[in-house]
Amino acid sequence: MSQNKKVFLAGPFKSLVDPKTGMMANHEKQKLLNLISFFEERGFSVHNAHKREGWGKDFMTPEECTAIDFKEISTCDLFVAFPGSPASPGTHIEIGWASALNKPIILLLEEGKDYAFLIKGLDAVANVISIRYQKEDDYLREIEKQYLQFV
Repeated sequence: MSQNKKVFLAGPFKSLVDPKTGMMANHEKQKLLNLISFFEERGFSVHNAHKREGWGKDFMTPEECTAIDFKEISTCDLFVAFPGSPASPGTHIEIGWASALNKPIILLLEEGKDYAFLIKGLDAVANVISIRYQKEDDYLREIEKQYLQFV
């Protein structure tokens, strides 16, 4: 696997930051760190706003983060997202960019949660694998089996 392959990892952010601590809960942070490690161990570089912005303590301005995220999605080889339930508005915009830019997309959908119709039907217009999961091992195992077909 080439070292220059890039993954953009998206998911809810502001809604997961505790207003008292200004930080994401450790279990949410660890879920993203585990995915970052998963891809880095396979030779990908990973762009993730949560990590870039200190898990909530270093939020960028809307103009800064929007420009960076659009650029990073434009140049990524694979886009991976937790869309959020309820829907994460920022993540849904990023999913829209990725689909419009014809990026391969992996959507991680937790069992028992409801997702927007356009998320459920995105594979009708974009290169999408939707992975339903109950626990982290489920989607890591499924990505392991399927991610090579994308990149």
